Amino acid sequence: MLTWLADYLSQYYSGFNLFQYLTMRSILSVITALGISLLVGPSMIRKLSSYQIGQTVRDDGPQTHLVKAGTPTMGGALIILAIAFSSLMWGQLDNRYLWVALVAIVGFGLVGLADDYIKLVRKDPKGLIARWKYFWQSLLGAGIAIYLFYTASPVETQLLVPFLKDVMPQLGLMFVFMAYFVIVGTSNAVNLTDGLDGLAILPTVLVAGGLGIFAYLTGNQVFSEYLQIPYINGVGELVIFCAAIVGAGLGFLWFNTYPAQVFMGDVGALGLGAALGAVAVMVRQELVLFIMGGVFVIETVSVILQVASFKLTGKRIFRMAPLHHHYELKGWPEPRVIVRFWIISVILVLIGLATLKIR
Repeated sequence: MLTWLADYLSQYYSGFNLFQYLTMRSILSVITALGISLLVGPSMIRKLSSYQIGQTVRDDGPQTHLVKAGTPTMGGALIILAIAFSSLMWGQLDNRYLWVALVAIVGFGLVGLADDYIKLVRKDPKGLIARWKYFWQSLLGAGIAIYLFYTASPVETQLLVPFLKDVMPQLGLMFVFMAYFVIVGTSNAVNLTDGLDGLAILPTVLVAGGLGIFAYLTGNQVFSEYLQIPYINGVGELVIFCAAIVGAGLGFLWFNTYPAQVFMGDVGALGLGAALGAVAVMVRQELVLFIMGGVFVIETVSVILQVASFKLTGKRIFRMAPLHHHYELKGWPEPRVIVRFWIISVILVLIGLATLKIR
């Protein structure tokens, strides 16, 4: 939005041309989203507390979590608002990639908001009925996938295989199914990971930062040619969106770090996960997302294995799923689990970025 104003004012003062640079706007996007989160966070926490919108805790989980009961949740709404405001302020509003990312984070966030509202305001522990939650997620995921397919150039429906520069098979209609799976799957994976203070938000920030680098390089003809990755005109604008996730996420972590003053809830986790999946699809790095978001993948796989094992054999593989609860029940203090998962995320994001050169 402000880029249009800056473009108009540049005819009177050349200094406004500074706001046309993608790197400058990305920095401003981080700062704007971070500032919104830090400034609005305290009042939001007080408001949620006054409405008694507090976390419910399972009585079959780690006993250390009982003290978390009543902690304000649904804080993810602030993250999404900060990201949307910052993206609209510093992004090019005629860029379709930016709008797809915004639709993903807001749409899936609304599904999470409905679930949180039913559980926390209406006091129904079941929340949004599972089939309806999956229906709305599927509708949004399929809609985004189909739109991207019918507006894509041939290079945008190729599958990029990490470490192999000459392997780029054309997906054709399979692109729709892959995009759907990545968006919906990542949304739920982040939601499953969001079980400890700050556990999900920092890996989300790290992965968003990594995808932002991919977006910048993919949208730059010189860098994409040098790195031998497909050039996609306009996709670089997603750097603004990824930068906003980084800023809003770090701002939220200020209040969400152990011991958390607020939780993001499904509204934040589902929205952020879908946003990461959508960005990965648009920059053609679905398989790299699988690497960089390895913590989300491991958490999801642990739940699948636990459920499958119990149904087939009557035995559990882990003491409790998702995986972070397993380590808690083994006696690891919560901060140790969180920080070690963070360290793993840093390593995995670096491996994902290394695929740019190891090809």
